Amino acid sequence: MAASLPAIYRRQVPLAALALLALPQGSPAQDTERHKAAIAAGYKAAFLCSGLFNAHRTQTQIEGDDLSRIYPEYRARVAVLTASVDAAAKTVSVAYAPDMPPRIAAWRPYLGCAQLPIGAPASAVAGLPKLEATPPATDFDSRLWPMGDQAAGGPPMTMGASTQLGHVVAAAFDRKTYGETSETAAVVVVKDGRIVAERYRDGFDAHTPLRTWSAAKSITGTLIGIAVKQGLLDVNKPAPVPEWRTPGDPRAAITLGDLLHMGSGLDSEARGNRTDAIYFGGAAVTERATAAPLEAPPGKRWKYANDDTLLAVRSLRAAIGDDQRYLAFPFQELFWKIGMAHTTPETDWAGNYILSSQVWTTGRDLARLGLLYQNGGVWNGQRLLPAGWTDYVAMPAPAQPDNAVNGNGAGYGAQFWLFGPRQGLPAGVYAAQGSRGQFLMIVPSEHLIVVRQGFDGLGPGEAQFDIARFTADVIAALNYKGGV
Repeated sequence: MAASLPAIYRRQVPLAALALLALPQGSPAQDTERHKAAIAAGYKAAFLCSGLFNAHRTQTQIEGDDLSRIYPEYRARVAVLTASVDAAAKTVSVAYAPDMPPRIAAWRPYLGCAQLPIGAPASAVAGLPKLEATPPATDFDSRLWPMGDQAAGGPPMTMGASTQLGHVVAAAFDRKTYGETSETAAVVVVKDGRIVAERYRDGFDAHTPLRTWSAAKSITGTLIGIAVKQGLLDVNKPAPVPEWRTPGDPRAAITLGDLLHMGSGLDSEARGNRTDAIYFGGAAVTERATAAPLEAPPGKRWKYANDDTLLAVRSLRAAIGDDQRYLAFPFQELFWKIGMAHTTPETDWAGNYILSSQVWTTGRDLARLGLLYQNGGVWNGQRLLPAGWTDYVAMPAPAQPDNAVNGNGAGYGAQFWLFGPRQGLPAGVYAAQGSRGQFLMIVPSEHLIVVRQGFDGLGPGEAQFDIARFTADVIAALNYKGGV
């Protein structure tokens, strides 16, 4: 780690050589037709539940967006399954086999939807974890920006710059300029702390949350930073994953920093980064993510893996040691402190936050997260992140993605992606990004935040939104000095 960073963010003790012993841990998901049907049913139940009760959209809208152009192997299966919605109980059930209970997802206040395990009866909904804490205020929306939504706009720009920016933002929605058939739902541009451009597709507004997918990983990085400041965690020490504490388990040497840097050295599911068993199969983080064996020495290899993020959050739960405090932590220590009042982090049935992907939030709330980083981790005069944390997340990890080393791909920090001149952007840009085109771009040199949310396709040949070019065009428009 670079010497310019505070010592608490530098690896201080080299790891001992580790034997790559494959302990008898876990087993891969079964690829039988019945299991595929169960996963597809869970996919439909989960997205309908969250879309209906987190985002308050209609089933038709959800099927046209969240359940459209999904992973190709699930498309036909999901389309033919029938969902049963209980609006009063806030549950969604999807039958898939005559001799098995349906897949069920159930909504809870603040914590959104959780899936029951495959085979669990509807009565198990009563045992799902619930958050007992309540927000300090219920009028977030009436507060001044950025804690609320009042007076959010910036000072008037010159007509030329304003017009240029309007053209760029409009082009983000044309399904062509920044990616053929890409589907944009929301764009928010914040300059010098104020919203200077904002647009939504029909059916969306400033309070409509979308799934973050992997942009949630940067929320994880933020929560870990808060825990570091509070003395709960140390990035240089072994991650306190309880399932790895058996004497002789080589995974006990994996540091929290290794997890944040995608450098755990752990094996992942056969499909690579996909963690379908947890996301759609109703498996618990504590039974699935903790079971992976080592396949490389920790800290020496970069491999993008949802499990690394999930294990960092598992470490947070263990460090807190109180499940209600753990469930309240994202709200009390981050969301409610910076006005992210329209953000819903979801859990599995065992009460583990799935903060690698399963968060629903708005463009404005993502912009608020960006402002926290733009302000060096300080909010309204209160330091939430430790000094140096914003530099830590934006510092290249010890190992980097192949296409960043050998091509023009983005680099990786600590739960944030890194952009710069090779992508046509200023040096020092870092970003949260997730599947289907979810982006929070932080451009320190321009005091700029760019948020884009959407529903880009997940199949081969389906274009993804070109966030680097869009951000570069936003910068050019804001700096435009010509006429109208």
